[in-house]
Amino acid sequence: MLNHAVRRAAAGAAAAVALAVAGTAAAPASAAPGRPDRGRAARPAGLAWHACPAKDPVEGARLKGLQCATLRVPLDYAHPHGARITLALSRARHTAKKSQGVMLLNRGGPGAHGRDLAGVFRAAMPKSVAASYDWIGFDPRGVGASRPALVCDRSYQDPGRARPDTVPENAAAERAWKRRARAYARDCAKRYRTILPHMGTADWVRDMDAIRRALHQRKINYFGYSYGTYLGAVYASTYPGRVRRMVLDSVVKPSGVWYGDNIDQNVAFEKRIKAYFTWVARHHATYRLGKSERRVARAYARVRAALKAEPIDGKIGPDELDDTFLADGYGNQSWAAHAAALSAYAVRRDPGPLRKAWQRPSWLDQNNYAVYNAVQCRDASWPRAWRRWHADSVRLYRAGYKFETWSNTWYNAPCAFWGARGGRPPRVGAGSSLAPMLLVQGTEDAATPYSGALETHRLFPTSRLLVQAGGGNHGVTLSGDRCVDRKVAAYLGKGALPAARPGPDARCEAPAPPEPRAAKKPGRTHRADTRT
Repeated sequence: MLNHAVRRAAAGAAAAVALAVAGTAAAPASAAPGRPDRGRAARPAGLAWHACPAKDPVEGARLKGLQCATLRVPLDYAHPHGARITLALSRARHTAKKSQGVMLLNRGGPGAHGRDLAGVFRAAMPKSVAASYDWIGFDPRGVGASRPALVCDRSYQDPGRARPDTVPENAAAERAWKRRARAYARDCAKRYRTILPHMGTADWVRDMDAIRRALHQRKINYFGYSYGTYLGAVYASTYPGRVRRMVLDSVVKPSGVWYGDNIDQNVAFEKRIKAYFTWVARHHATYRLGKSERRVARAYARVRAALKAEPIDGKIGPDELDDTFLADGYGNQSWAAHAAALSAYAVRRDPGPLRKAWQRPSWLDQNNYAVYNAVQCRDASWPRAWRRWHADSVRLYRAGYKFETWSNTWYNAPCAFWGARGGRPPRVGAGSSLAPMLLVQGTEDAATPYSGALETHRLFPTSRLLVQAGGGNHGVTLSGDRCVDRKVAAYLGKGALPAARPGPDARCEAPAPPEPRAAKKPGRTHRADTRT
């Protein structure tokens, strides 16, 4: 479930860069499902840059002070003179006398928008680094302001009422979820039958190289988070001579693409949510949810059961509760606010804070989810026999990995029925001729577990691995860790890298967890676990 942007649950500085979707507006009519145009595909001859709108009408993101452009690329690179699609780009120009070239930026997903990132990085990086690059944000094919933008059956994520509990009570409930997932996949195939075969990472890599050529660059610099690390790794493997500097933050495990990586997430998120519940227990005086991780987990379970019996406003049930608290597995920026919301409902049966914390999926969320499926289902072969999905989900759930297992199953289930068959994942790895790259990884990251960074480090012998020891936030750079940010800036500014060592090459200690947010003085206790 890499595309947490779809869930709209992350917050804070790291999330603003790596994951979060800013407040969005409804999509204009032109963003409705469409077809690629047809015509002669010309070699990129440059881009017609113009001032961006202050606020993106599709994404709701701030684009003030940036330049925008579009680039038409082949839908199918095997037929470069056939149908074309359009990529939407942004640029923050370098201001230093000597430029270090272009820096392409990717938020992850796959499916997260990216045009605002040019402004985000220009503002967040040290002035000397910010001034030395042309920062290039872009919406990948199918995403946001690029055309066509993909959106499939919106009722899968937003049926207009609380979704069915992701944990099936019986075989009939599981069959109902399967029907929903199959319907979503069929709707995507109906709308985008000619597009889905060309939505894999290999196609995105060709798009990135088309952007490079349109910018008249011999080499690119690149910064990618989450899925963006896999995109960058595949680009570096495909075009090793076209990479100058590259930062991969929160690194995908290439050998697990993609079914295996999601299995690994189910295990890792259980550990991470327990760390969160332990933090809540440590602040029992504030939240009154229990003085141990188990007590807090029981309080959460009781709230979940209550919402299953009676969803808030008929829309916020157990699945929506899990969606909201999934953010706490991705990053600790929301820990205090979500603990206060859980406490308000568990202790006082006040639904207001949970109502505020949950966000109904927007058009952009739906777009991100469609592209997430389109890329991951196409990239690799997924099990087509449902008995494999069922067996793995039951095995993990019974083994105690309960928080995300079934939720993640249904999040990815459309791949079991996808209209475009998956293939063999692109090769990942390069030799000593590749320019040195920097990998950044938190050791407790649940979305992209630490093993992915270690594997990628081995596959790229010239890489250096910077570890945030004890860090569980997904998306480390620009999240407030000065140690990490200094080392990343030194690499981007002057090419400085730590000396090669066995295992991680450098480490920073993770910052302390957040302080609790004082809740309103509780009234009469109701179904709260206040025992030690």
